[in-house]
Amino acid sequence: MNVEQERVLVERAKDNTEAFGELYDQYYSQIFGYVLKRTASIEVAQDVTSEVFFKALKNLRQFRWRGVPFSSWLYRIATNEIANYFTKSKPWQFSLEEVSNSISSSDPSTETELLQAEAELRRHEEFLTLHENISKLQLKYQEVIVLRFFEDKQLKEIGEILGKREGTIKSLLHRGLEKLRKLTE
Repeated sequence: MNVEQERVLVERAKDNTEAFGELYDQYYSQIFGYVLKRTASIEVAQDVTSEVFFKALKNLRQFRWRGVPFSSWLYRIATNEIANYFTKSKPWQFSLEEVSNSISSSDPSTETELLQAEAELRRHEEFLTLHENISKLQLKYQEVIVLRFFEDKQLKEIGEILGKREGTIKSLLHRGLEKLRKLTE
């Protein structure tokens, strides 16, 4: 969808729930993926993403088109909701031992599946280690790192999402990566 089509759809969605449904279909996976990468919990990501779209629908009439993608507004809502989640609750805990204990190798016909599950578990363990290190950073660094490297957003769009200047985003990204490097040494 190009920017003009998106603008027309957003304007229609202000009075038409079916049009909002199209926006939901268009952006749900992006927002869900972003929230999942920030929270590392499917259940939390589902809850937060639902809240993002609920708030977007509720406040759509206040949205003003400024020539940036509608998704930037959704990412801003998601960023705020993630911050609210972490403020209100304890960080989510995950036990790799529980997952590995739930995988049984008693059936030899499932050997290939077991190898695939072990590889997936290692990838998941690496993701959780990275997520844990990122979550040790201040929130301002977490936001820019995830938006830049997990969501592939450009600096200008990150600035729109977070309401900061592009130079500030560059600085936050540089400092955040330095802090992350120190955590992994």
